[in-house]
Amino acid sequence: MTKYIFVTGGVTSSLGKGIVAASLAKLLQARGFKVTIQKFDPYINVDPGTLNPYEHGECYVTEDGAETDLDLGHYERFLNIFTTQANNVTTGRIYQSVINKEREGAYLGKTVQVIPHITDEIKRRMQLLSESGYDIIITEIGGTVGDIESLPFIEAVRQLQWELPEGDCLVVHLTLVPYLKAAKELKTKPTQHSVKMMSENGVHPDIIVCRTEQPLSNELKSKIALFCNVKTDSVIEAADASSIYEVPLLIQEQHLDEICLKKLNITWFPEPDLNAWKGFLTKLKNPKSTVTIGLIGKYIELQDAYKSILEAFIHAGAMNQVKVLVQDIHSESINKENLVSKLEGLHGLLVAPGFGHRGIDGKILAVQYAREKQLPFFGICLGMQMSVIEFARNVAGITNAHSTEMNANTSDPVIDLMEEQKSITNKGGTMRLGSYPCKLSKDSLAYKIYGSEMITERHRHRWEFNNKYLDQLKAAGLKPSGINPETNLVEIVEIPSHPFFIGVQYHPELKSTVENPHPIFVHFIKAAKEFAQQKGKKGKLEGQLN
Repeated sequence: MTKYIFVTGGVTSSLGKGIVAASLAKLLQARGFKVTIQKFDPYINVDPGTLNPYEHGECYVTEDGAETDLDLGHYERFLNIFTTQANNVTTGRIYQSVINKEREGAYLGKTVQVIPHITDEIKRRMQLLSESGYDIIITEIGGTVGDIESLPFIEAVRQLQWELPEGDCLVVHLTLVPYLKAAKELKTKPTQHSVKMMSENGVHPDIIVCRTEQPLSNELKSKIALFCNVKTDSVIEAADASSIYEVPLLIQEQHLDEICLKKLNITWFPEPDLNAWKGFLTKLKNPKSTVTIGLIGKYIELQDAYKSILEAFIHAGAMNQVKVLVQDIHSESINKENLVSKLEGLHGLLVAPGFGHRGIDGKILAVQYAREKQLPFFGICLGMQMSVIEFARNVAGITNAHSTEMNANTSDPVIDLMEEQKSITNKGGTMRLGSYPCKLSKDSLAYKIYGSEMITERHRHRWEFNNKYLDQLKAAGLKPSGINPETNLVEIVEIPSHPFFIGVQYHPELKSTVENPHPIFVHFIKAAKEFAQQKGKKGKLEGQLN
C-alpha cells in the first residue's frame, strides 16, 4: 500500500515547502524507498505557462511537455528522477476536469458542487501516482493555510485522513517562528495560530517544521508541542542554511525522516546512503578556484526567473571544483558605451532564455563581445537565437537579420515562427514543449560534450532557426552541430574557430541534477576556468614586464 505525506504551509508564503518536501523525499529515497513528490497549486490558471516570471518565477517543463511550477525542478534535482504532468495540479486543472465531465453528462441529475465533486477530483489526483508503484507519495499543498483558494485542498486532505487506513497518511506543517530583535525573542504565537486555523478546517498536523533564524530551545519546542497538540519530538527545527543542498542533512539530524516512517507504521528501514550527496557538498564547500559568469537576462532582479540555470551552475561548479560567481547583468542596461566596462571582468557569458523584444539589443551586443573577445559563450533558447542574429549581421553580412518575434516585417528573418505555430491563437500549452531528439555532428563541440550522437532535450519555444539561411550562415563559419532528425530543424549552433561558443534551442538547465550535472554546463564552467587561468597568467606576465 502506498503511504502519503502532505506538506502544508502556514504564517507566510516562501518558507520553503518545496525544499523541505524534496529534502524529506531525498532522505526516504536514500533509505531505499521508491518516492515521488507532487505539487498542488491553488491558482485558477490551468498551468503556469502563461504567467509572467515576475508573478511566479520560472516555468519548469517536464519530459512529457507539461508546463509546471518551479518546485518540480527542486524535486527532480534532489531525487534525480523525471516528473510528469501528473506531478503538478492546479485549481484550474481540477475545475476544468470537473466541468468537462459535467458537459459530457457524467453527473446527470446531480448538482455539481465543491463537495463532493471538486474534492473527489482532488483526491483522485492525489492518489493517481500510486498506480506507478511508489512506496511513498509526498504532496506539497501550495499557498498558505487560511487562504480561501486553498480550502478545497485542505478539505480533500481531511477526507483522505478519514478514508485511508490509520497510519497510511500524515501531515507535515511548515511554519515560521520569527525572531523579534527588539525583544531578543523567538515568538511561537504565529505557529500556534496557523495550527489552530488548520485544525478548525479539520486537519491536524502530525509534525510541525519550524523555519527559524535562531536555534529553537527545548523549552520552545515543548511550548509549541503543548499548544499545538503534538509530541515534542515532532517539532522540527528548520534553520536557515547556506545552501539548499544542506537541508537534507540538517533535517536528518532532527530525525524527520525516521519520525515520518514510524508514524506511517513502517518499523524497519535501512540507514540512508548519502555518500554521493555528501561528496557533492564537500566539493561545493571546498572550491579550488573561482570563476565569474555573466548572466544576461531581462528578469535579473528576480532570481526565481532563472532558478534552474542558477542551480545548474552550482552543480557544474562542484563538478569542476570551482565557485561560480554569477554576475547579474540586465540586458536593457547594456549599450555600446558601457559594454566593455560591464563585461570585461567576466570569465564566461550566458545569455538567458525569454520572450519578447525588451532587452534584445543588449543581448546581441553581449553576444558580439563574447564572440570577438574569445570569451566562453553559452546561449539558451532566445540566447541561441540572439547569437544567430548577431553572427548573421556582423559576420555573414546579413545586415537586416532579425527574428519575426521582435520584427514581424524584417526582410531577413533568420529566426522565424515555426510553420505549425502560425495558425495557433491559444497561448496556453501550445508551444513546442517537452523532450525532442537531436542528432549531433561527430566533429563538433556538442559531440565532445555529450559523448553521444543522439540526445534528447526539453523545449519551450515558438520560434526557430530559419533553414532558408542555413547555407549562407554555414559558409560564413557558423556550424549547425545539432539537428532534429524528424523535422530537420537546427537545435545547436557553434563557431568552431572560437574556444567555446555554443547556442542551444532547448533548455539543458532543466535536466541538471546533483547526481548528474548537465554536461554543457560542466564544459562551459571548465572553459571559463581555463579562460580565467589564462587571463591570470597574462596578467602576471604583463606585471613582470612592467
